[in-house]
Amino acid sequence: MNDDVPTRGEPPRDDRTLGETALGLRDDVIMALRFFSRLPTGDSPHLPPDLNRIALGLPFASLLIGLVPALLLLMLALLGLPPLFAAGLAIGLHLLLSGAMSEDALADAADGLFGGMTVERRLEIMRDSRHGTFGVAALCLLLVLKLVALGTIASGNALESAALWLGAGVLARSIGLFLAHALPPLRRDGASASAGQPRRTPLLIGLIFALGIGFLLVGPALGLIPLIVSVVFAAGAVFAWGLACHRLVGGQTGDLVGAAQALAELAIFTAFLLFA
Repeated sequence: MNDDVPTRGEPPRDDRTLGETALGLRDDVIMALRFFSRLPTGDSPHLPPDLNRIALGLPFASLLIGLVPALLLLMLALLGLPPLFAAGLAIGLHLLLSGAMSEDALADAADGLFGGMTVERRLEIMRDSRHGTFGVAALCLLLVLKLVALGTIASGNALESAALWLGAGVLARSIGLFLAHALPPLRRDGASASAGQPRRTPLLIGLIFALGIGFLLVGPALGLIPLIVSVVFAAGAVFAWGLACHRLVGGQTGDLVGAAQALAELAIFTAFLLFA
């Protein structure tokens, strides 16, 4: 795909210079927070979401979204509560602050991709807000795996476990967003289509920001090699998910992109557990 040509349904492209990008990064973070969370963002005007701008602010927005749950995990661990119990409460708070977007997306995606026999039927099922067997199973499995992974990590150093969780969230959201670039949007009126198909440059800049934050959070706890492995695992999970989406429906929706982020986070936790 030519990065210089906007796709159908994409908002006007953001042609800011690097200096203007730096000055507008605060607004990009606010846009990302409004798109990916329920956190208060002030009374500034609500602009139409643009994934090119969101990609730039997403690493910092992800840090803000995960900060309070990570601090809760740290506090409960320091109080001596069982790691699994502390992790469960912290995950519950994260679900509340994030609006459970990636979890709901994975459930919808599982229902649609594996519950329908044609492209049209799969997309129709994904539009349904009700969850079926595949969706409930995927959601339960996701939460159980996250609980076990985070509880296992929290059984060690409390501060490091909070930092690793923060780093996983930052990396997963930015890496998962690449699915929106790799595959065309399937709907003109969906959340993914209305926000535009992100170009390679803002995605790569956002990924650099995410890697920098990830290095600061994950590096001191596990080292550089585990960080690299976690990024490779996450990229592999998103790539495999993209192949499945291409084969089964031929493109992407907001649910499929959100599911990619959930799978990327599980892949990152897998890498962390190998080195923790």
